[in-house]
Amino acid sequence: MPAHPSRRLAPLITGVCLVCLAGCGGSSDSGSGTDATQSPAAAAAVPVVASTNVYGDLAEQIGGAKVQVTSVISDPDQDPHSYEANTQNQLALSKAKVVIENGGGYDDFVDRMLKSGDSSAEVINAVKVSGKTAPAGGELNEHVWYDFPTVSKLADSIAAALAKADPRDAATFTGNAKAFKEKLKPLEQKEARIRADHGGDEVAITEPVPLYMIEASGLKNATPEAFSEAIEEGDDVSPRTLRDTLALFTGKKVKALVYNEQTSGPQTEKAEQAAKAAGIPVVPVTETLPKGKDYIGWMTANVDALTSALAK
Repeated sequence: MPAHPSRRLAPLITGVCLVCLAGCGGSSDSGSGTDATQSPAAAAAVPVVASTNVYGDLAEQIGGAKVQVTSVISDPDQDPHSYEANTQNQLALSKAKVVIENGGGYDDFVDRMLKSGDSSAEVINAVKVSGKTAPAGGELNEHVWYDFPTVSKLADSIAAALAKADPRDAATFTGNAKAFKEKLKPLEQKEARIRADHGGDEVAITEPVPLYMIEASGLKNATPEAFSEAIEEGDDVSPRTLRDTLALFTGKKVKALVYNEQTSGPQTEKAEQAAKAAGIPVVPVTETLPKGKDYIGWMTANVDALTSALAK
């Protein structure tokens, strides 16, 4: 997938910071995940590399103290589509026993590094696990971590991969995956409640990131496809398409705007401003975990925000 020039890309973390991060706690971000001062327990843990902190968190939830996780991308200003990997990332991947990537063109840097290095890691591709394919004449929505049934399947895949790397703790991984999947059920129940109360209501989006959540909630995406596609590809929106999109708000044709905060540009800002001016709630979403939240807490906040917006 093409890079997104409209995203606010942060500079890559320096190698010094990467090494420092690698020695902190049970996981590290954008680093090698190794440190000469690691405790024996940490050294014995299964090394896992995840393309983003979303998948890194899933690995930690299922692996617990038995894993040492490196999340390559955790900064919300870094775009996985155009991320330029570095030598620390390559080193982490070369030592990993399990690698978790999104796939679907989202984080191709992982496959590039795996091919260029000597890796024997078990690779989990979230899109392949999901079983989702592109619709006829359309493009695949690769943001599968907003689809709770897919995340449930991923939990099992991660548990199986960890068990292969560490057979002695297989029961622990399986039990943790089961407990994690139980936490997903309330989220699906919340979506079902939205579907019961607001099924068929129309909403607008700036990009396809939250579409799986929107569809599972029984809502209809009223956004002109040309608008969300242009934003996702980092292209300019035509004047006619922008006019049609803004009319959704001025004409109060939608109940909410679900706005990807990690894609910022003049067209999306105009959509946000038009929604607010019309009194239409704006629901912000992100592609990576916000600081201080785990996956369940993050998605609970997203679904609750959508519920609140539709109730207004």
